[in-house]
Amino acid sequence: MKGKRSNAQVPDDKAVHVILDNYAAHKHPKVRAWLDRHERFTFHFTPTSCSWLNAVEGFFARLSKRRLKRGVFHSVVDLQAAINRFLVDHNKKPKPFTWTADPDKIIAAVRRGHQALDSIQ
Repeated sequence: MKGKRSNAQVPDDKAVHVILDNYAAHKHPKVRAWLDRHERFTFHFTPTSCSWLNAVEGFFARLSKRRLKRGVFHSVVDLQAAINRFLVDHNKKPKPFTWTADPDKIIAAVRRGHQALDSIQ
């Protein structure tokens, strides 16, 4: 379990905040029981339908656009080979993901969205 490793690597006096998507496995009763036993861990779930908040979604979009869209794959093996070629090419020049969005602008946009929705109800 990754939680055991994280728990061992982070000093006991530190709180740990984990940001996750809403995948059902993250909310499994065993995970919740683990969280109950490790109170310094707090899970924060990204809102549903906000894939843009999940960095891996951008990677999947690039994979789809650059290698899979309009591709013709005669078998699962062909599809896997195309994905593997993309990964090899991508990993030749790996770059860490750097979040560049201003959180204050995101929060302001969310507030504007809520105000707009509230005004039409």
